[in-house]
Amino acid sequence: MPKQKTHKATKKRFRLSARGKVKHRQAGTSHLAFRKTHKQKRQLRGTDTCDSVEHKKIRIALNKYSY
Repeated sequence: MPKQKTHKATKKRFRLSARGKVKHRQAGTSHLAFRKTHKQKRQLRGTDTCDSVEHKKIRIALNKYSY
């Protein structure tokens, strides 16, 4: 049987935490940020966790490798 490959686009966008939660970068920060208020930009800093509905799909795509 062939090996299950890691989905490279998913690997670049998501990481698994130590407890198995899926972390991702907040959307809406890369460009066109001048339209947002300082408060919006401040609240978009850092990482956020994905909804639990998507955890299974992302773990399958990552194939147990978070980075």
